[in-house]
Amino acid sequence: MTERKLVVAVAGASGYIGHNLLKRLKGHAKVIALSRNGDQRKNTDDVEWRSCDLFSMKDAEKALEGADIAVYLVHSMLKSARLTQGSFEDMDVILADNFAQAAKKQGIQEIVYLSGIIPKEEEQDLSRHLKSRLECERILRSYGVPVTALRAGLIIGPKGSSFPILSKLVRRLPMMILPKWTRSNTQPVALTDVLKALSAIILEFEPKERTIDIGGPEVMTYKKMMELTADALGTKRRFLDVPFFSLNLSRLWLTLVTQSSKEMVYPLVESLRHPMVVNPENHLVGISDGKIPFMEAAKEALRIEAETPEKSGRPIVFGPLKQDVRSVQRIELPNGWTADEAARYYVKWLQTFLNPWVMTTVDDDLNCKIGFIGNRTLLELQYSPERSTEDRALYYITGGFLMDATVNQRGRMEFRKIPGAEEVIIAIHDYLPALPWFIYYVTQANMHAFVMWSFQRHMHALTVSEQTRLDVSKLYIPDVESVT
Repeated sequence: MTERKLVVAVAGASGYIGHNLLKRLKGHAKVIALSRNGDQRKNTDDVEWRSCDLFSMKDAEKALEGADIAVYLVHSMLKSARLTQGSFEDMDVILADNFAQAAKKQGIQEIVYLSGIIPKEEEQDLSRHLKSRLECERILRSYGVPVTALRAGLIIGPKGSSFPILSKLVRRLPMMILPKWTRSNTQPVALTDVLKALSAIILEFEPKERTIDIGGPEVMTYKKMMELTADALGTKRRFLDVPFFSLNLSRLWLTLVTQSSKEMVYPLVESLRHPMVVNPENHLVGISDGKIPFMEAAKEALRIEAETPEKSGRPIVFGPLKQDVRSVQRIELPNGWTADEAARYYVKWLQTFLNPWVMTTVDDDLNCKIGFIGNRTLLELQYSPERSTEDRALYYITGGFLMDATVNQRGRMEFRKIPGAEEVIIAIHDYLPALPWFIYYVTQANMHAFVMWSFQRHMHALTVSEQTRLDVSKLYIPDVESVT
């Protein structure tokens, strides 16, 4: 009887790391490769492709069915809809939470998560990007599935984000003015070493809760990396250190010179001020110590880059022709509130806030009708009790003058409590407006943004007043010992 192969689900399988990880796992495990366009890919003996939109909890649950190990290589720094209202941090919360809950439901033995090195001494003052990576790590750990977080600094490879940006700078500028962040220490690691570490954790280690840092054999500054990259390219570059080049100017400079998306560049540049060096507390022999020197890894990455035709212009955002909307906001919650309570409060608040300008009604089943033109409703939201819990309330967008019923199949609005935080994510997904795009953009989209901003302010005021009430009440609790 042949031994059953380990089944590994890889989220982000078509991406920079995922694509190469599939090659490493070939012959050693059965892979479920997850991608938003997985149905367009061809299955092989070792790889089964599945289409999966991780913004959908249903999709995440189906995607992880039958897997033993789940690998999470996902981030949301690029837009996922034609109109995206919200920050990448809040998008990442939804993706990680869906993945973690699906892993729990499907009996996944371990989640393997590729994250970024977190400088311990600066953990309270992290960049937005690293703070988001750490929040995702915490969310993935929130449902009881063991998580191995493999934290890496700058990965030296021909694609991805950081190294290609650095190599473009060196290629295109004969002289570079280097701001203060270029003197920060980092421990770059070759893509090959990262892939070896990931495959070893998946195939050779027992599932366990752990955090592992990985870095290459050298610690150096970003300036030194630029100098070595110039040597690898066989070219001479001049560098001028300055103490006054601001972070904002650096972001603009990098975006213009490299022609990279600002959604990708801005968060990464903010992280460069941190020392990205392996923490001894997170060192694991055989995993943490990358073997390939920077120069060797850089030459290999540059060789592959040279053999790959460069695409002109900015990266193409997935789904540019689809007239879809994703809107995500993070809202404070009064102490002890659930997501379900926040949703119930919201539909009642909306009824008061919009009336009398836009009539709104809510029935006993929490179904909501927003606004009327004659006998026609502007928008209808249907509460889904079977897909809702106290930590997640789900409404389907089911009708109304502002919805195109012929194309809206997955439009929905959800309220999701962030694990371990007194905050809720309010999100609209896969909404396709009936109005012509320009009219929608300047009217309904702005109106929705205004309503959510108003609710955000209202909930903040409610949270502050509730906290004040609790603080004041403590003043009136008698000291039992003094009374007796």
